[in-house]
Amino acid sequence: MREDVITEGKYRYIEIGEGKPIIILHGLMGGLSNFQGVTNHFPKKGYKVLVPELPIYDMPMLKTTVKNFAKFLADFIAYKGLEDVILLGNSLGGHIGLLHTKLYPELVKALVITGSSGLYESAMGDGYPKRGDYEFIKKKAQDVFYDPEVATKEIVDEVFATVNDRMKLVKTLAIAKSAIRHNMSKDLPNMNTPTCIIWGENDSVTPPNVAKEFHELLPDSELFWIKKCGHAPMMEHPEEFNTILDAWLTKRGF
Repeated sequence: MREDVITEGKYRYIEIGEGKPIIILHGLMGGLSNFQGVTNHFPKKGYKVLVPELPIYDMPMLKTTVKNFAKFLADFIAYKGLEDVILLGNSLGGHIGLLHTKLYPELVKALVITGSSGLYESAMGDGYPKRGDYEFIKKKAQDVFYDPEVATKEIVDEVFATVNDRMKLVKTLAIAKSAIRHNMSKDLPNMNTPTCIIWGENDSVTPPNVAKEFHELLPDSELFWIKKCGHAPMMEHPEEFNTILDAWLTKRGF
């Protein structure tokens, strides 16, 4: 996956396929590879799948906010000359997708959120990460999933490296605080963009009641559940995730 990353100016992204654009927005600790199931499936269905690397650790400290990432996304869409995009976001990526859709509704044809922050305060984890404690970090990474085996050594190592890099940790906490401040409950009832909500029944980071609240507040939303699944359905159950999303896009004519 890494070798497919395109670097152009300030953008680093993956682009696969031709057709209607689906832009994938990764979460705070999530890399581009978290969506491999999606990037393998949808290009064959007539979609161009793009996964921009969000500049989580590159923004100046005061600009490390959900709103600035939403603006970064708008700039990326303009740079690529895209229109009628379908946004798919997990965790913080879902939050960025929601805020971007609120700010630039004319750019977004449809929105897909899974394990999204934006409503629930502890979505970004509780407390200061224990930096030197590998077993603690491993347990935290495993808790994201229903099946702890999904948290491979590679994933745990990446999270451990992030929280032990002082600057990255400070930026991580800054974006977490920004996400908590930027609660979207008052905005959602005015957002008419068709939204597909796909949620793990066993999500302990953004629990199921968060999905229900998104569904109640968003005027044009449909909610789908995946059993035995935690915070990252597209990683834990990629085939089921793709089947749900595929059917929804077909049904809505997207």
